[in-house]
Amino acid sequence: MSSKESMSLVIRPDHFSGGRTLQRETTQIPSPEVNEALVKVLYAAQNPTDVQSFDSKAVGEGGVLGCDFVGTVEQVGAKVTRLQTGDTVAGLIWGGETKGKGAFSHYTVADEEISFKVPDNISLEQAATVPLAATTAWLALFSSDCLNIPRKSSPITSVLIWGGNSSVGRYAIQIAAMYNFDIITTCSTRHFDAVKALGAKHVFDYRDEKVVEKIKQAGPHLRYVFDTIGNETSSATGSQAIAEATGQPGALCTVRPGKANTEGVNKGTKVTDVLVWTAFLKEHRYGDFYWPPNKDDHELCKEFFDKLPKYLQEDKLKPNVPKLMLGLDAVQQGFQEYRDGKISGYKVVYKL
Repeated sequence: MSSKESMSLVIRPDHFSGGRTLQRETTQIPSPEVNEALVKVLYAAQNPTDVQSFDSKAVGEGGVLGCDFVGTVEQVGAKVTRLQTGDTVAGLIWGGETKGKGAFSHYTVADEEISFKVPDNISLEQAATVPLAATTAWLALFSSDCLNIPRKSSPITSVLIWGGNSSVGRYAIQIAAMYNFDIITTCSTRHFDAVKALGAKHVFDYRDEKVVEKIKQAGPHLRYVFDTIGNETSSATGSQAIAEATGQPGALCTVRPGKANTEGVNKGTKVTDVLVWTAFLKEHRYGDFYWPPNKDDHELCKEFFDKLPKYLQEDKLKPNVPKLMLGLDAVQQGFQEYRDGKISGYKVVYKL
C-alpha cells in the first residue's frame, strides 16, 4: 500500500448470491476540502443508518459506509483554524453520500465545524459513539424544523422521549436534563435505572398496555414527543399521550426520514422528522428525498460541537456504552447483530 492509498470497506456486487457485499479494498486517500481535515481513523461506530443504507441499496456500488469516527488529524485544509495536525478528534460524515468517503476506512475527512477534540476523561471508543446520535438528539429537540423547544430552562416543559435507552434516546435525555425539562421516557424494564441515572424523571415500559394512560398522568401538560425508534407503532402511541387541554398543538419528531410510520399520529399534532445531515451547510439527496442547505441547523450544530468537549469533560453528557469489535472484517457481524435485534444498551464500535 502506497502513502496515497488507504484500506476501506467498499460496497460491491456479490456474484454468488446476486446481492451485495462489503469488501476490503485498497482505495485512494480522500483529499480534504478547504474547511476539512484528513483524519487517520482509529475507531468507527456503527449506526442503524449504515445497515439500512446497505440493505435498502440507498448507497450505490463503490460506496464506503460509516458515519461516526475518531482519529488523528494528519492534514488540514487551507481555511481550517480550529484543528491542527496531531489533534485527536471525533467527527461526523455521511458515509456513502460521496463515493469513496466514509468512516469504515483507514482515512476519512472531518469538517472542522462538525467535529470536536476528544477530551482526556473519556476513551476513544466512547468518543466514537457521540457525533451522530448526540447531534440527532440536539437537532430533534431544538431545530426550528423539528420540535423547536424553547431552550429557556423550565421544569414545567415536559418532553416524552420514546425509546430512552436507544443511542439517540440516551443523549436526548441528557440534553433535555441540561435544560431542566421534565423528562418522560419509555424503555425495557431492565434499563429503568440506567435512564433515570441520565436524568429521566418518569420511566415506563413501552410494552405496558396502560403506558399512554400512565404517561398522561405523569405529564398532564405534555406537548413534545421525540420518537427515537420510528417503528410501526411508536409514533402513533407516543402521540396519544400529548395533552389535549393545553390550548396549544402538540408536536412529534421522528427519526425516520420522510416521516415514515407516522400515519397513525393523532390529528392536530405537528409531525416532523430529524435529519442529522442538515448539520452540514450543503444540499443532500437520499433516494427520492432532497434537503436544501439549512443555515440555521448548521449554526445550531456548530454551537453544539463547540460545547461538546466541555459537556463531556464535566460529565454533563455521558457517552454511550461501546461494544468493541476488531477491524473492518467485523462489520458484517455488527450489521447482523443489528438485523437480529440483539443490540440493546450498547453501541457497536470498530477498532481499525
